[in-house]
Amino acid sequence: MEQGIHVSLAAEKLGEFFGLPITNTLVTSWAVMALLIVLAVIISRNVSLIPGRLQTALEIVFGFAYDYIESILESRDLARRFFPLLTTTFLFIWIANALEFTPGIGSITIKHAGEAVPLLRSVNTDLNMTLALTLIAVLVIEFAGMITLGFWRYWNKFFTLKSPIASVVGIIEFVSEMARVISFSFRLFGNIFAGEVLIAVVAFFVPYVLPVPLMAFEMFVGVVQAAIFTLLMLFFIKMAITPVAEH
Repeated sequence: MEQGIHVSLAAEKLGEFFGLPITNTLVTSWAVMALLIVLAVIISRNVSLIPGRLQTALEIVFGFAYDYIESILESRDLARRFFPLLTTTFLFIWIANALEFTPGIGSITIKHAGEAVPLLRSVNTDLNMTLALTLIAVLVIEFAGMITLGFWRYWNKFFTLKSPIASVVGIIEFVSEMARVISFSFRLFGNIFAGEVLIAVVAFFVPYVLPVPLMAFEMFVGVVQAAIFTLLMLFFIKMAITPVAEH
């Protein structure tokens, strides 16, 4: 019997651990984190005072990223503080998106509750995962503002009694601040999930030929989405640490 296209909006459940569900996107996220840790250990062990080609290339890339973050935040101390988080966020999203087309992602299945479910699934096709990344980003943005400006000075940007207009504008700003949870998570989830569905449909009707250029395009989209998420996080941090008069 010929099988049709399998598209699941929610991540498939593989089992439970002390009552907590273990999904295939969660397993894939562990694989991504393990890969990043292994790469970090390998690269750090091979650092030398006289760099080779690979080390030189990495130093140029990370040096450019560090200088760019410093130019946006206008502070070397702030750049040193947020650089690890921003680069790790970019690398995690990028690697997770790139692994979507690795052999075994979506094709290796196991039996659960009498059904065959994929063991691994692209991380960012799970709204829970993109929502978790967004919550981390939003919390970092808010804490960055409170630590840099002070608790009362930061929240005074949103809740003030200086004038009726300032109060309304502040409430609108606060609503837009909270709306980032939706915009951040759905932007990343929507783009990656839509690309996966498109490739699945094309591979079903026109296999072997047309999916290849689409996969290449989706690899590019994965890099762009990682960059967009990280850059928005950087710009919102800049807005959070900017005093009201300058903002």
